[in-house]
Amino acid sequence: MNVSLDGLNGRSNPFMDLPQGKKIQAYYIWIDGSGEGLRGKTRTLMEPTMDPNDLPMWNFDGSSALQALGDNSDIYIKPVACFKDPFRRGDNILVMCETLDDEGNPHPTNRRRRCAENMEKVKEEYPWFGIEQEYTMFDYTGRHPYGWPANGYPGPQGPYYCGVGADKVKGRKIVEAHYRACLYAGLSIGGTNAEVMPSQWEYQIGPCVGIDIGDHIWVSRWILHRVAEEFNVVVSFDPKPIPGDWNGAGCHTNVSTLSMREEGGIQKIYEAIEKMEPKHAEHIVSYDPTDGEDNKRRLTGAHETASITQFSYGVAHRGASIRIPRQVASDGCGFFEDRRPSSNADPYRVVDRIIRTICLDE
Repeated sequence: MNVSLDGLNGRSNPFMDLPQGKKIQAYYIWIDGSGEGLRGKTRTLMEPTMDPNDLPMWNFDGSSALQALGDNSDIYIKPVACFKDPFRRGDNILVMCETLDDEGNPHPTNRRRRCAENMEKVKEEYPWFGIEQEYTMFDYTGRHPYGWPANGYPGPQGPYYCGVGADKVKGRKIVEAHYRACLYAGLSIGGTNAEVMPSQWEYQIGPCVGIDIGDHIWVSRWILHRVAEEFNVVVSFDPKPIPGDWNGAGCHTNVSTLSMREEGGIQKIYEAIEKMEPKHAEHIVSYDPTDGEDNKRRLTGAHETASITQFSYGVAHRGASIRIPRQVASDGCGFFEDRRPSSNADPYRVVDRIIRTICLDE
């Protein structure tokens, strides 16, 4: 059944080519109190800019975004990064914001501020991050996986990963639209591929230096949701969207410091991993928005995951907590992959926890 919720039935909005003069539209984006939801609203600016320092602070009703009570509901949003708007285009922009309380201090749900401060402390190490963001598409109800049979399940996993053909791949038009929109916006998107479960995909962001990885991941997620709107499809970042013998979804985080990238850096990689082992439980708490509860459904030791209760590492081992790529082991330098973060993890919180462990010894 074809369902149209906007009345345009797939046609372009006929008003979007109207001239807007010298004024621009700035879409402010922030993370809500759930730790994984995104909110946003638009304001008019008198002239174009791509500098967040030129933009005014704003506010929103925190009681409607899980971030305040009604008797003290105004939460400030401070612009921190700007990107080109692939939907409105022209000089219009997307603005990533952080949330502040009524005294101008970081809101308790603002994980970005501490992450930025810690990245500043370790800037001489030039920390690079690359994140593999997995997600699953559902139909417009948000309950039935996109393209799956109306009654029952598709065939077992095996032919879908990096597959081609209508019997193996669902949602490629959305994937391609998202990819192009991210490139237009100026995000560091590195690639994309179909994943092991049908209707599940992955894209990669990075390498990014320091705090940029969080800004780019969050804005890329917003763009993905917004693109999917155009196709009347719902995107889920749930780490185990379909129970049973189906892969979950992660946010695998690749990490490299300057010393790891230099000759003989493999030793620094092993030293970092050794620091992470006794901190395993603390990392698990930081790797999903429910302090580890979401990841319990995913990190079972099956479906290319390690057990949530045990820390492990290995070369080319996708069933380990930490994977050292085969090429890195061969080159003797490079990066490692932390496979524990869930697909709905807050990247600010994830990379902050990693840097605190491997660089700041916290």
